[in-house]
Amino acid sequence: MSGLLVAGTTSDAGKSAVTTGLCRAFARRGVAVAPYKAQNMSNNSMVCVAADGSTAEIGRAQWVQALAARVRPEPAMNPVLLKPGSDRRSHVVLLGHPAGEVSSADWQTGRRQLARTAHAAYDDLATRFELIVAEGAGSPTEINLRAGDYVNMGLARHAGLPTIVVGDIDRGGVFAAMYGTVALLDAADQSLVAGFVVNKFRGDADLLSPGLRSLERLTGRQVYGVLPWDPTLWLDSEDGLDPGSRRAATGARHRVAVVRLPRISNFTDVDALGLEPDLDVVFVSDPRELTDADLLVLPGTRSTLADLAWLRDRGLDAAIVEHVRRGKPLLGVCGGFQMLGRTIADPSGVEGSPGAEVDGLGLLDVRTDFVAEKTLGLPVGEALGAPASGYEIHHGRITRGNGEDFLGGMRTGTVFGTMWHGSLEGDELRGALLGEMLGRPPSTIRFAAAREARLDRLGDLVEGHLDVDSLLTLARDGVPTVPVLPPGGVR
Repeated sequence: MSGLLVAGTTSDAGKSAVTTGLCRAFARRGVAVAPYKAQNMSNNSMVCVAADGSTAEIGRAQWVQALAARVRPEPAMNPVLLKPGSDRRSHVVLLGHPAGEVSSADWQTGRRQLARTAHAAYDDLATRFELIVAEGAGSPTEINLRAGDYVNMGLARHAGLPTIVVGDIDRGGVFAAMYGTVALLDAADQSLVAGFVVNKFRGDADLLSPGLRSLERLTGRQVYGVLPWDPTLWLDSEDGLDPGSRRAATGARHRVAVVRLPRISNFTDVDALGLEPDLDVVFVSDPRELTDADLLVLPGTRSTLADLAWLRDRGLDAAIVEHVRRGKPLLGVCGGFQMLGRTIADPSGVEGSPGAEVDGLGLLDVRTDFVAEKTLGLPVGEALGAPASGYEIHHGRITRGNGEDFLGGMRTGTVFGTMWHGSLEGDELRGALLGEMLGRPPSTIRFAAAREARLDRLGDLVEGHLDVDSLLTLARDGVPTVPVLPPGGVR
């Protein structure tokens, strides 16, 4: 079997971008390639369809990487998805379905079962695809976690994967980070690290060359290329917010304020709005930042009750109600929609203490009751005279009172609520909704084409700046003999 592990010196070094770009580059060469990430920790997820026809949940990044590879997304591409519920506890999604929780206290015990499932999923993919491009998590040199690692070098050892290390030069210290990443590994792990990719470079390439040559000489490993800084390039994010990437360059006529909830999830829902040239999409967390918003979006959240309490603590609840009182439009999605209702109840303790029941913002006549069974779906329908589709990921069950139906939710006046993530990606629906809310003409933006163009742009960057042929040979033939660097790993 052929494969490649894309590791990084740090989180957000560019592993996802390099993995996505390589998937597109290899697919262009006619290789049957699949993405894979053993474990993803993210509240940005997506619904896909498993081989048996059931719906399943995977990380958003792997779903996009499958599009880049031109293959159907499936649960084996992200067998373990951890959705943080608190600083020390995460909800586990195993092969697309809920599988309890794991905490820092039982981490080592819990990881053994997760590792078996993750590695079996990799082995399954490897029987069905010519090549697997696996994305690591964080750094492969988390020496405090190495004993239970199954995502980075634990995966590389399991499958004999040659590994490249991506470093973000924009952060500074990239050469030390790359050398140190290798040197702190033990000899067996070091033997699988083939080389490096420098990411986010801007400046004079001649000034970088001496450092690259020294890194190759000191490590005995190849630098496979340098990817340039491209501020226009962004993909569906999995970890953090990058509000600047969604902001209009100049001339925006309308300001869209998205509430930056502490446990925000699936904030890719607003990506389509960020492509509209007349919309300036900003993330806000202060009530004063809502005063001049033309449209307010209350997004999804991993913890509706906790984030509703946060809204109230900051006075954002009053600012939201005042926004509506002034006749301005408001869109709530999933957890954000639930907050807009009359009552939110948690009889079984899905989000916290069993029996909790609190008042919502009272802007829509709905009640939410959390239940243990998660809803996963890919609904289709019609709204505002336009075809509509999206995906559902939630535990809340909605009981509606008076109001107009709207995308599995409700509309009352200028307040819209929906349980359908991703619905704004539909061009006709987005145009109709923005026309209704902001009185603007239909959009000329085609979201699916824009996403495909971004994937092609990333593929072009990888083709133009990385030695793709050598990386393909590396994935097929394995790592050549490489030296062990002192100190040869911390034990």
